[in-house]
Amino acid sequence: MSEANPVERWQAALEEAGELTPAIVGDISQVHGDRGVRAIEAVGENRVKAYRDFTIVVGYDDEYIVEDGGCTCKDSEYNLDADDPTEKCWHSLAVAIARRVGHVDYHDMWYSEVRELL
Repeated sequence: MSEANPVERWQAALEEAGELTPAIVGDISQVHGDRGVRAIEAVGENRVKAYRDFTIVVGYDDEYIVEDGGCTCKDSEYNLDADDPTEKCWHSLAVAIARRVGHVDYHDMWYSEVRELL
């Protein structure tokens, strides 16, 4: 694992531990800064939701679709380099963390059904 990038290292450590340890939280925070901290907070607040069609992260102002590591937020669209694994928005980081610790709120319905209710 020595040749892995820092993102792969914290992801592997998280998969192995199955929980957010202080060391892993430190690694995520060091690699991703404030985005990492916000992602950890979102996981702790149960704001990662999986539906039949999408995974959603409930943000401060809206809900964001996260698919294949990409996100519909403006940060992803305008500020981040998609080719740099250390540059991820906090929504996609939250999904990566939540999946590895089994903290995704699953809903057996289509997200479009939920949006119709809002």
